Amino acid sequence: MDTLETNVQRKTRLPSSDSVEVVPKRLAVIVPCYNEAESIQQLSKKLGILAESAAQSFQLELILVDDGSSDTTHGMLCDHFRANEHVRVVRHATNQGIAAAIATGIGATDSPILASIDADCTYDPLLVLAMADLLTEEVDMVVASPYHPGGRVEGVPAWRLQLSRCASRLYGLVLHNKLHTYTSCVRVYRRSAVQRYAVREPGFVGIVELLWAVDAAGGKIVECPAILTVRSFGVSKMKVSSTTYKHVKFLSRILLRRMLPKALLASPKN
Repeated sequence: MDTLETNVQRKTRLPSSDSVEVVPKRLAVIVPCYNEAESIQQLSKKLGILAESAAQSFQLELILVDDGSSDTTHGMLCDHFRANEHVRVVRHATNQGIAAAIATGIGATDSPILASIDADCTYDPLLVLAMADLLTEEVDMVVASPYHPGGRVEGVPAWRLQLSRCASRLYGLVLHNKLHTYTSCVRVYRRSAVQRYAVREPGFVGIVELLWAVDAAGGKIVECPAILTVRSFGVSKMKVSSTTYKHVKFLSRILLRRMLPKALLASPKN
């Protein structure tokens, strides 16, 4: 016991009255990857820049989740990142969906601060550093927001942009935290705010479901203005018609929970 106390004292002792040793905060960045072989080289370069930029402020951990890719994504992840002790590559046996991949990443680390980004780098990964600065004590989640007045969208097809904006407007009508963007998977989370939730929808709608869970629990969610660009490599994995239907279904579920008495919703099925 005496030895333990001595070790703790050594770790917390100030080097002098004029200087204080600052211990960087831990930050785990989760990157879901599904058939992203064409994007891995760009991702490796961008994450290298992120690691260098974060070095002074964070103990950075990168968790790359191969979500059951059928191309060479897993092998390329291993080849590009095997020498980096701060990178973990986790693999799903089958494709489960982007929200499931993020959940796997959350379960693979005990970092108190978490972030998720796109493998295609349509949002600059460096954005997570600005977002992490917004994760103050009273904030539970920070969302990258291209629809914020300070953000913008570059090169994204107009029809897809309208669908995304429409979804965000509808979610804004039923959620307590009023945001400009609800569907972005680029986020920074406080671990304590999200670790207890298991989303039902493993795909793109599950991204909103996790936000809704934090919102419904009374958590505070803020936005960080962001620039969304069109991907340079590969193709989007979103199935638009299916995802649109699931968003409508999930919105109906939220409305039902708000309209019906809690006792009725919680009653066991016969």
